[in-house]
Amino acid sequence: MPYHSLRHCIADLERHGHLVRIGVEVDPFLELAEIQRRAYLAKAPALLFERVKGSPFPAVANLFGTMDRARFIFRETLESVRQAVRLKARPEEFLKAPHRFLKAPWAGLHALPRRSLGRVPVLFGKTTIDQLPQLTSWPMDGGPYITLPQVFTEDPARPGVLHSNIGMYRVQMLGNEYRSNEEVGLHYQIHRGMGVHHSRAAERGERLRVSIFVGGPPAHTLGAVMPLPEGMSEVLFNGMLAGRAFRYARIDGHVVSSDADFCIVGSIDPRAVKPEGPFGDHLGYYSLRHDFPVMRVEAVYHRRDAVWPLTVVGRPPQEDTTFGALIHEIAAPMVPFSVPGLVSMHAVDAAGVHPLLLAVGHERYVPYARERRPQELLTVANAVLGFGQASLAKYLLIAAHEDAPTLDSHDIRGFFRHVLERVDCTRDLHFQTRTTMDTLDYSGTGINEGSKLVIAAAGERRRSLASTLPAGFQLPTGFSDPRFCMEGVLAVTAPGTGDGVADTFCSGMEHIPMEGVALVLLVDDSEFAARTMNNWLWVAFTRSNPSHDVHGIRSFIEHKHWGCKGPLVLDARRKPHHAPPLVEDPAVTRRVDALCARGGALHAVLGGADSAGA
Repeated sequence: MPYHSLRHCIADLERHGHLVRIGVEVDPFLELAEIQRRAYLAKAPALLFERVKGSPFPAVANLFGTMDRARFIFRETLESVRQAVRLKARPEEFLKAPHRFLKAPWAGLHALPRRSLGRVPVLFGKTTIDQLPQLTSWPMDGGPYITLPQVFTEDPARPGVLHSNIGMYRVQMLGNEYRSNEEVGLHYQIHRGMGVHHSRAAERGERLRVSIFVGGPPAHTLGAVMPLPEGMSEVLFNGMLAGRAFRYARIDGHVVSSDADFCIVGSIDPRAVKPEGPFGDHLGYYSLRHDFPVMRVEAVYHRRDAVWPLTVVGRPPQEDTTFGALIHEIAAPMVPFSVPGLVSMHAVDAAGVHPLLLAVGHERYVPYARERRPQELLTVANAVLGFGQASLAKYLLIAAHEDAPTLDSHDIRGFFRHVLERVDCTRDLHFQTRTTMDTLDYSGTGINEGSKLVIAAAGERRRSLASTLPAGFQLPTGFSDPRFCMEGVLAVTAPGTGDGVADTFCSGMEHIPMEGVALVLLVDDSEFAARTMNNWLWVAFTRSNPSHDVHGIRSFIEHKHWGCKGPLVLDARRKPHHAPPLVEDPAVTRRVDALCARGGALHAVLGGADSAGA
């Protein structure tokens, strides 16, 4: 049953018990976001907020709150989309087994975009930016922003919807230096398709037309974050996943999505910027205030029955965790065909996605060698770091498929155990320094600047990993509370925030027994780090920059290659240049506690659900 609108989806979810209406008025300033965070952690139904303070429009949250609900929404189209993605990656498979791909050609044919010649629902009415639900998620946010936008641009040199880009980029609605109702901020990160269109508009000396769609069939929202194979159109993908062609119209030169709930149209001067932010982001910290493009708003259109969809961005897990899992289900067959020698890869959500990438690759270069060592793996690693958004990875751990054919990059504990048992830190650490990094990652030397580390592991087990400290273990003065995060990974509370702390630790541990310890994390609070797997992954990989924060016991440099003969040491303390972590407003937490308590408006849905925490 293809959804022709967001209301259609909402009605279907409600009919099947996947959605609950909330009649009490909710405040979009902090309160609504805290409710959404709790709803996601509680695996609650989708929530339709019928009264949003300050806006005439209702809002829906937690649409993708569980994988079961996401699969339910796309129950009729997921398989055909998987087939189409697989065929795009490897078209010769159709000739080998055409019966396996019978749905894909029809799905593509029916998904071709269609220009609306009659009624265009999104053009029912006009409104202004300040009348939209002003969602503000975190206390230090620079203003409200659109959390589920579909930002549409066309290539100025090659216009047409099939050559367009649709991405999910942050859109700040109010605040900072933006002229109210006349301007919005457009924050897109490096390695995003909109950047190509932006550059070409600048080369031509033209303003770039931009359309921001909000709502519509849920497939359009997922399509905005889907990493598609080169050459596959986003509007075509959206049509396949929706089971209904992308319908559009042109108004004063702008493309509007006929089925969207809202459409904001305008343009950007390719060389004009204004400060945007700060905002809480998916790494669990604030991305700070920086200059980004500014869009001049020309009109804001909406449907008769428009509903504003929203989510919250913050430390994982959040609703975008479900997006990641769903994307993996769709795109996984594409990976081995896109990067030769790559078996699988996994951007680890708990570590903020881009900071940590786990991969399994083939190691077949010298099959006759007495000892297997990383060779082909390094070729694969370099290819991965040049592949789409995987190029933003900060730490890439890659293991040989031949050592463990059942090794699963999504089994995080098992993967780390496998790598730490085999890695040779005298040869298997490969750095890239002074390179690009995720725009939202502040562990580096500046915005978009940092380093990368590839850790490659192949061959027989070199060590057994410990979960207890060896006899004679002793920490240097000032270091305390050693705790195992998992086998072989030890967290130690380290003093202060200054330089030289890791060097002091490493020199003080040169002659201390460390059997079975492969990785040491120097942290601000070892109890917090060791409390959960998610905690130590988050602390270790969001608070470190490889070139500056990777150390080792008995380290050396030989012919410009850095290595260590003892355990690897990661300085994962918070540094003065790091962005602040996200912390909820206590007063808002108390208000939401009251709504969730017995007798409160949310008790039936979220009774007993705590706010997000470690």
